[in-house]
Amino acid sequence: MMKNFLFSFFSLTLLMCCQNDPNSQIIDENVVGQYIDDFNKNDIELYQQFIPNDAVKSFLLDNVPLIEIPDKEIEEIYYFRWWTYRKHLKETEDGFVITEFLPEVNWSKKHNTINCPAAHHIYEGRWLRDPKYVSDYIDFWLKKSEDGIRQYSFWVADATLSFHKIHRNDSLINDQLPFLLKNYEKWEAERREKNNTLFWQYDTADGMEHTASGRILNNGIDTFTVTATRPTINSYMYGDAMAIAQMAQILNKPSLSSSFLENAKKIKQNVQQRLWNKELNFFTVLPKDYDQDEKPVNIRELIGYVPWYFNLPDDKIEYASAWQKVKDTLGFAAPIGLTVTERSHPYFQISYEGHECQWNGPSWPFATTQTLKALANHINNYTNHQMVSKKDYYELLLQYAKSHKRTNQKGETLNWIDENLNPFTGDWISRTRLKTWENGTWSLEKGGVERGKDYNHSGYCDLVISDLLGLKPQIDGSIKIQPLVPENWDWFCLDKVLFNGRELRVVWDKRGDHYKIGKGLMVFINDKLVTKSPSIQNLIIDSF
Repeated sequence: MMKNFLFSFFSLTLLMCCQNDPNSQIIDENVVGQYIDDFNKNDIELYQQFIPNDAVKSFLLDNVPLIEIPDKEIEEIYYFRWWTYRKHLKETEDGFVITEFLPEVNWSKKHNTINCPAAHHIYEGRWLRDPKYVSDYIDFWLKKSEDGIRQYSFWVADATLSFHKIHRNDSLINDQLPFLLKNYEKWEAERREKNNTLFWQYDTADGMEHTASGRILNNGIDTFTVTATRPTINSYMYGDAMAIAQMAQILNKPSLSSSFLENAKKIKQNVQQRLWNKELNFFTVLPKDYDQDEKPVNIRELIGYVPWYFNLPDDKIEYASAWQKVKDTLGFAAPIGLTVTERSHPYFQISYEGHECQWNGPSWPFATTQTLKALANHINNYTNHQMVSKKDYYELLLQYAKSHKRTNQKGETLNWIDENLNPFTGDWISRTRLKTWENGTWSLEKGGVERGKDYNHSGYCDLVISDLLGLKPQIDGSIKIQPLVPENWDWFCLDKVLFNGRELRVVWDKRGDHYKIGKGLMVFINDKLVTKSPSIQNLIIDSF
């Protein structure tokens, strides 16, 4: 009898010793710190802003969600992209702003800001625990940026709503809404022809110089800028209309909400009727001054996926067929990155002549970010997604992670993010061009030494948090969990997420032996287990 008691006592004690406290830190911050130390060690800090290298470790450990995943390439670049992101936080008399380039460039606006990638900045930075940086940045664009807010296309209302899904502040929404309305009305006045529902834009003002579609519209002549009715700006305006409608609903303004839902509905209908190319099964561009008989041009560009970034297309097999081209080497698939123009078209090219930034072939992280977000939406929110799967999402995200490299003169491989990428060799085209641009060296007129180093023109961390690991806070305070992780992952953890003042942790531990806090897919809020599943599946947490 005593022997059985002692055995049971010993077994219970052993079990307790092997279980971690779920309230304790389960991701080793020393591992994260080592990543940061390595980034600093390999860095030449040419341009300092608010958080220099010697302060970055404490800032990141205090502010960013921590991840631990089996794929160490994606994990390392996750921390690398946060490390580069903080370089662009800039304190000004107008509050904090976020820059695109670290050196001053002559086409930037106030405080060296450029609004072209600003929505990417907001989507990425909304995960910072301290909301001040992005809150100030949104406030800057809406109130203090002068004409910079419409220098380039910018889905500001949609991005602002994405921020409030994590740091909801209704009084701030009430303050921001009139400025968002004014901005939307200005776009209507400046970029929509009379009697048309759809919007036009210069390809350069979409941030996309020397487009292949622009060349078609320009009678085969390559040129810096061409106007067109583009899937980009029309999707942005749809996304902004939907976001304004949601914010108006939050503020109990039903007539305003209904009005913008109607705006969005009209844009959606016209994008599908006028920009869907039935010959190519793809969204393509129309001329600016299109008439009723005009058809969209016959060339696929990666911007044809942007409508899914905002869940614009109907859930039909016809539209879903476009996604087969993301895996097709005659479409956009290439060894090192997605191309921005389909490879089979005669106007596709990878050029080391002329302008250093061309959108007729290279891989652009800006567009890759949009495409990956659109792909995740298509997989998660549509029933007709037979052309792609979560395996495709993972493989494209991994390819994107692997592209963050450069080999230096010593033959060492460094983590790197820059402008446009050669999708066949991994060379950063703009950097290769610019480093000998003027008398064999960097040109001040072009932005100076290492203009594109740590280039903040895309997203990555949000793709990992929200899409790969599947954390999707909703504006009503609920949370969706929709992981797109590989089937063979036995564990992962997303920790230290601040969501509307609450601490959130998502853990997958298939057998319970990795983290030793339980088995299955678990969501903790303020250290309390609020939901659990024996397998990886979509979850909704309505109340906690």
